[in-house]
Amino acid sequence: MMDIMFSSDSIELFLAVIDHGSFSAAARALHRVPSAVSMGIGNLEAELGYALFDRRARQVFPTQAAQALLPQARLIAEQLKQLDAHAAGLSDGLETRLSIGVGAEIDSSRLMKAISVVAGHYPLLTIEVVAAPHDDILRRMRNSEINLCVAYGELETSLQEDFQFVGTETLVAVVSAQHDSELLTAETLRLDDLFQHRQIVIASGELPLSNFRQLIAPTYWRTDNQAMAVNMVKAGLGWANLPLAIAEPLRRDGSIRILPFTNVTNGLKLPLYARWMKQTPLGKAAQEFLSLLKAG
Repeated sequence: MMDIMFSSDSIELFLAVIDHGSFSAAARALHRVPSAVSMGIGNLEAELGYALFDRRARQVFPTQAAQALLPQARLIAEQLKQLDAHAAGLSDGLETRLSIGVGAEIDSSRLMKAISVVAGHYPLLTIEVVAAPHDDILRRMRNSEINLCVAYGELETSLQEDFQFVGTETLVAVVSAQHDSELLTAETLRLDDLFQHRQIVIASGELPLSNFRQLIAPTYWRTDNQAMAVNMVKAGLGWANLPLAIAEPLRRDGSIRILPFTNVTNGLKLPLYARWMKQTPLGKAAQEFLSLLKAG
C-alpha cells in the first residue's frame, strides 16, 4: 500500500476550500482556475480513500474527517510559513542563534520587551539570554561566548569593541523596612552614614570589582544575581543600590525603604550601553534588538 502524505500544496488547497467555502472562491484566493482546485481535492480524497467535502450545488462543506484533520493542517501550514520566513531571513543576514548577555545588576524588563518583539518576528530563531555580573558578562562577550551584552557604562573603552548608548537607569540606596537598623531610626541621614553599614553588591565572585561600581562601604557582601541581593536586603543583611524600577514596588509593599538623605539626592543615574566585538558584526536579529532598545 502506498504511503499517504499531505504536501504543502495539498494542505494549502485543503485550507483554502475550508476557509472560502467553495472551489471557485478558493481558486480566486489562490489565483488558480476552479478546475485545478477541484481536481487537486479530488486527487487527495482518492489517495485518502474517503471524502473531505460534501458537494452541494455551488458550495462545499467539510466532512467530519476533514474537521478532524483541520487543526493539524493549520498547525503545519503555520510551521511551513515560519520555515519559509526563517529560510529567507538566513539568506538576508539572520543569525542561526542569538545570544544576549544582560548585566545582573540592571532592570531587565525593557530588554525583555525588545526580545519579545524580535522573537515574534523570527519565531524559529534560537535566542539565549545570559544574566551575569558586569565583569563576567563582559568577559563572556570578549570571549565570543555571547553576541552582545547590555551593561552599565565604563570609563575604559577598547578599540576591539563597538558600543551603543541605549538609555539610563537610576540606582537608589535601600534597606529592609522589616528589620531594626540605625539607617531606619536616624533623625537625619547622610550619604556618608552608609560607610558604617554592610553593603550588598552584585559582583563576580572570581574577578575584582571594576571601577564603575558605586562601592561605598568598606564592609560588603557579594552575590551574583539581583534576586538574591533583594532577598539579602529584605532579610536585613545589609543595604544595597538597586534600580529604581525594582526598588519602587518593594517600597510600596512595605518590604524595603528607599533611604532619605539630607545632603544628596538618593538617585544615581548610570548610562546603559549595548556592547559587542567589532570582529563579529551584529546579525539581523541583533540589529533589530538594538534598534528597539534605542527606541525605548
